[in-house]
Amino acid sequence: MTDFIPTPSVPAPDIVRCAYMEMVVTDLSKSREFYVDVLGLHVTEEDENTIYLRSLEEFIHHNLVLRKGPVAAIAVAAFRVKSPAEVDAAEAYYKELGCRTERRKDGFVKGIGDAVRVEDPLGFPYEFFYETTHVERLTQRYDLYNAGELVRLDHFNQVTPDVPKGRKYLEDLGFRVSEDIKDSDGVSYAVWMHRKQTVHDTALTGGDGPRMHHVAFATHEKHNIIQICDKMGALRISDRIERGPGRHGVSNAFYLYILDPDDHRVEIYTQDYYTGDPDNPIITWDVHDNQRRDWWGNPVVPSWYTEASLVLDLDGKPQPVVKRTESSEMAVTVGADGFSFTREPGEERGFKMGNQL
Repeated sequence: MTDFIPTPSVPAPDIVRCAYMEMVVTDLSKSREFYVDVLGLHVTEEDENTIYLRSLEEFIHHNLVLRKGPVAAIAVAAFRVKSPAEVDAAEAYYKELGCRTERRKDGFVKGIGDAVRVEDPLGFPYEFFYETTHVERLTQRYDLYNAGELVRLDHFNQVTPDVPKGRKYLEDLGFRVSEDIKDSDGVSYAVWMHRKQTVHDTALTGGDGPRMHHVAFATHEKHNIIQICDKMGALRISDRIERGPGRHGVSNAFYLYILDPDDHRVEIYTQDYYTGDPDNPIITWDVHDNQRRDWWGNPVVPSWYTEASLVLDLDGKPQPVVKRTESSEMAVTVGADGFSFTREPGEERGFKMGNQL
C-alpha cells in the first residue's frame, strides 16, 4: 500500500507556473549548438561555464540554464510563485515535511533573486522564487522569429516509482489533475497536473526514479514542429528524433520528442486545451487504449519508457534511483501499442499487430 506523504499544517506556496530548468551538460559548445542553432532558443547571457536561454514570449531572465559539469543531469526544476512572501511559505512548507532546504537571498543562478531550493519528498530538486530580472519580450521581434520558433516553456515530466504517492503530494502543494492513465485493477501509470491554465506544469510518469523524463517547450502551431523535423533532417541529425511527430491522446497536443547531445529529452508541444475552470473534468485513460499516448495508434519506442535524466541533490550529486515495483506501462502494453484496443469493449476491436519491441 502506498505510504502517503503527510499534509503540512502550514499553507502551501501559491505557485504560478513552471518557470525554468537548470540542466547540467558535459559539452557546453555542443549543447549551445543544439539549443540555440538548431532549436532557436534565445541567449540572455552566457559565460564559459553557463548559458541562460529563453523562449520567444518570455520576459523573465531565462527558461533554461545550461551549466557545464561532469555528469549530465537535472539540477533543478523551478517554479515561480505569486509574491515574495510565497518563498517564505515554500521554505516553511518543506521544512515541516522534513525535507532538506537551502535559501539564497541573491538566488542560485543569474537573473533570479531570493529563492529556496528543496530536495522534495519524491527526491526531486525543486526551486521556488518570485524575484527575477525582466528582459525584452521578443513577441514582436519578427526579425528574430524562425520557422520552428519555441514560444513558451510548457511543462516538466518527472519519473517516479509511486504515482499515487506523488499525485497526493502535488495535490497538497496546490496542483490540480487534468488527466491520468490507469488500469482496471486500479494501478496508476501516469498523471498530468497543472497550476497555470493548461493541461500540465508537470506530470508524473511511473517508472524507476527520481528521474526527469523531459522538459517541454511550446510552439504556436504544429507546422512549427514539422519545420524542426525538416531542419534536423537537413542537418543529418534525424537520429536525434526519438519519437513523433504525432498527436497525443492525453492532452490532445501535437508533439515531438528529441534528444540533446547528453540524451536529455526535450518535447516540442502545441495545441493542448484550457483547464482553468474550477470544475474542469479529469480525463482518465485506460492503459490498454492504444490512442492514449499517440492518437493515431503509432507505437512508442522502448527508450521513451525506459530512459530519463538523473536528478541531483542540493550538493550536486545524483540521487539514487529506486525501482518501480508495480507493473510498468511498457510491460502491460506494447509501444503505443500493438496489443491494445482502439474501440471500446462491446464493439468490434481494432488491433495493431506487429514487432514494435
